Parts: sequence; structure tokens; C-alpha cells
Amino acid sequence: MTQLLPFETVPALDVQIIKGVVFPAHITFRQLLITGPPGSGKTTMIVKLGGWSEEGYINLSLNKWWTAQSLAVRPREIHLGFPFKGHEEALSVFDKEWLESDTRTELDFGRIRIPPRKRYFFSVNWSRRYVLEFMLPPAETLLQRRIERSKRGTHHIDEHLTLQRIKDQLHVFQQAALYLHQKGLDVYIREDMQGALLKIVSPNSEK
Repeated sequence: MTQLLPFETVPALDVQIIKGVVFPAHITFRQLLITGPPGSGKTTMIVKLGGWSEEGYINLSLNKWWTAQSLAVRPREIHLGFPFKGHEEALSVFDKEWLESDTRTELDFGRIRIPPRKRYFFSVNWSRRYVLEFMLPPAETLLQRRIERSKRGTHHIDEHLTLQRIKDQLHVFQQAALYLHQKGLDVYIREDMQGALLKIVSPNSEK
């Protein structure tokens, strides 16, 4: 099953194979940050790549989040904390406060911090330092995966699942992927490790 994304994408054509997985040809192995909603396959991808096994957490509303120590070792799986309208603190999509909120899908884009571009010869081009890969399977696939995972009792966040909750979580990551792409970051989408590697098409990109 293939999901219908709320933005246009095209397959990445200039690619390379890293440990059996297709990636853009221009990136290096150590640029990769893998993210996505619960159950999307982040850990499976990191294990396949032999990346950093401990999950990292990044609050996108914090200034200079791109310099966080948790991003020093890559490739890495990261959970994202998002600024939402009506919430003072950033929340992940599995935080209780977000799950119980009536406005849980409304991202506050104005509070998302964007890594700066290279300004001087010896300065770091933070906007190109990382490649963000969003693992975004269809909602129905995610729900089935998490129902199966809940039977093992390994993840408390898999309790009381509904298809609408899964769709809401996916929507947040879709919004974030599009916004970060538009702001000039290197963003890719895929449904799973074997799925097509997709690049967002947007006429409003700041690249």
C-alpha cells in the first residue's frame, strides 16, 4: 500500500547503495539522520546501516539544536520535539499532553529554528551538514505494525491505538518534512527500506 502524500514528490534518480539501501549519490554516510513517527522503521534502518543504536531527541524549537551533542555520531535515529500552537513546550507525537490535546496537529512553524547557511569561508554550513530522511509508511501499515508490536509489550506508546491517531502523527511529520525542505534542508522521504527514495518537489524551496 502506498500513501497519498500532501505534497508532490519524485523518485531520486542520482543514487548510491549504502549497505544495501538506496540513498542520494551526493551524501556521505555520516550525514544521515533518520526520523519518523513511532513504528515507521527507524530502528530497523539504523540496525541495517550499523549506525548509532541509541535514540536521540531533538527539540526543533531550541536555538542551535543542530549543534546538539546527540547529533555528533551519525547515522542516527532521532525523535523530534515539535512546537505546537497552544503549547508552550515542544512535544513529541507520543507525549501524553499532545495525544490528549484538541489541537495536536497544528504545528507552530514560526517557532521552528532553521540551521544557518555558510556565511564565511571557515564557518560551518549547518543547513547542509545533515540529510534528514523521513520514514513515512501509510497509516494503515503503521497501525498494523504497531498492533503486532503491542502484543510483545515492548512499547507502552502502542497502547490504545486508533487509525486516526496514526494519521495525526503522520500528518505532523509530513508537515515538518515539507517545511524543512522549503527552508533549504536536505530532506528525503521513503515508506520503508526497500521503498523508492523520494525527493519533495516544491516551487517555494529556499535552496
